[in-house]
Amino acid sequence: MKLDENVLEEKIREYRKSKSCSESTLMGLCETSGLSITKDEMIKLACGFAGGMGGTFDEGTCGAVTGALMANGLILDDISTIKSNAKEIFNAFKDEYGTVRCDKITNHGKDKSPCVDCCVFIANKVADFLDE
Repeated sequence: MKLDENVLEEKIREYRKSKSCSESTLMGLCETSGLSITKDEMIKLACGFAGGMGGTFDEGTCGAVTGALMANGLILDDISTIKSNAKEIFNAFKDEYGTVRCDKITNHGKDKSPCVDCCVFIANKVADFLDE
């Protein structure tokens, strides 16, 4: 499945104006892939992962990663591919940012300027996996 990465980035950047990283990444990927799931369902699924899980920031996994992992599982059908992609998604993000911890990326939630780029980066990685 080939996703239009320009459309994907546009959706994520627009959603990130009012949504969390987990919501924006999940919604951008699912909508760009044409998945049949409502915005309300995606928001309910992803909102608990915002701010490093429940807004805790400290020691919580970045919402861009959790949103990408949820989308990977919803879009794909093969369990073994979902699992192997999940490891690759996690590792790609960690390699790029040096961590997957929200608190480290955002200075404990005080600086969210890197967030949209984190979302776009990992969503594009998921798009690459879907294209393979």
